[in-house]
Amino acid sequence: MRHQNSVFHDLLKRVPWAAFDRLVDEYGADKHVRRLSTKSQFVALLYGQLAGAVSLREIVGGLESHSSRLYHVGATPASRSTLADANRLRPSAVFAGLFSRMVAGAGRGLRRAVGEATYLIDATGVRLSGAGAQWARFSHQACGAKVHIVYDADAERPIYAAVTPANVNDITAAKAMPIEPSATYVFDLGYYDFGWWAKMDKAGCRIVTRFKSHTPLTVTCEQEVTAEGVILSDRIGLLPARQAANRKNPFGDPVREISVRTESGKVLRLLSNDLDAPAQEIADLYKRRWAIELFFRWVKQTLKIRHFLGNSENAVRIQIAVALIAYLILKMAMADQTIVPSPLAFARLVRINLMHRRATDQLLKPPSSRHKSQNQMEFKWCAI
Repeated sequence: MRHQNSVFHDLLKRVPWAAFDRLVDEYGADKHVRRLSTKSQFVALLYGQLAGAVSLREIVGGLESHSSRLYHVGATPASRSTLADANRLRPSAVFAGLFSRMVAGAGRGLRRAVGEATYLIDATGVRLSGAGAQWARFSHQACGAKVHIVYDADAERPIYAAVTPANVNDITAAKAMPIEPSATYVFDLGYYDFGWWAKMDKAGCRIVTRFKSHTPLTVTCEQEVTAEGVILSDRIGLLPARQAANRKNPFGDPVREISVRTESGKVLRLLSNDLDAPAQEIADLYKRRWAIELFFRWVKQTLKIRHFLGNSENAVRIQIAVALIAYLILKMAMADQTIVPSPLAFARLVRINLMHRRATDQLLKPPSSRHKSQNQMEFKWCAI
């Protein structure tokens, strides 16, 4: 009879293993390694993300109970101490590089006209505690990290991620982000920097953000708006000559201020360097920021970036990179099926069926009689 792989094995087929092997060689991740290869480490951590494991002990126990099925993916179980040492010492750049390769591969089939991409920029904080977390301490009582994300609003996936201590300003991390010319970037007040805006404007990017309440606009043109609607005003003008007392503003081009009344009655002053698009289009672009907030909420609820398996900077970077890889794999697997429309429901079904022998596009279908009887035998054996 035809062999049926487990759901976990099916998901692992979406990993570009050739690229992973090149990264391992590039960073020497397996040099002098005798017990646990970097591939086995990655498989273990990915299993932990998809299974919802909250500790290294839970990951190790789960993999040991399914050790025969790890053979087919070329991985081996590990002890808790060996896995902890790997997370602390193996270069996190291997996993960050794999995330970047998978993002690039997923984007090849997404054909868009120049300037059509819309990217959302934001950051979320994660708390750390215990030994090894001193690198992220920002007060005598607390320490934590930030995950900085550039999110493709149309493809519904992150395309860039960086991890910093929580006391690093959002704009500092943003200045290290790659900028795609002619794309649209939407962000909030954490990225308030005239010099950074000028750099993006020079690259032909459209920016949509918010004015700070104390930032004046020297109005040069007042544009007409309809009496009814959420758009209260539409004005073109110039930013102040200085952003701060000692910093000259390098962004001298005209900008646009659109005042919008939200559903709660609050008035927002939106800023954009697009002087021609309809005011409602700019308002709708800013409203799309909610998508990245939903992404952060989904990842924190479904994957494991709230409770960390290790507190060292390297271990935290690895765990966050693997969590984002798990997100991409789930997105790809969900796109290959039409039975489960909800991302959250699909992720839960994957978790329940992770080591069962069935395909990811048949999670709601009953297993065949052969596999059903085999699963029953395995359950009886565990009970004995």
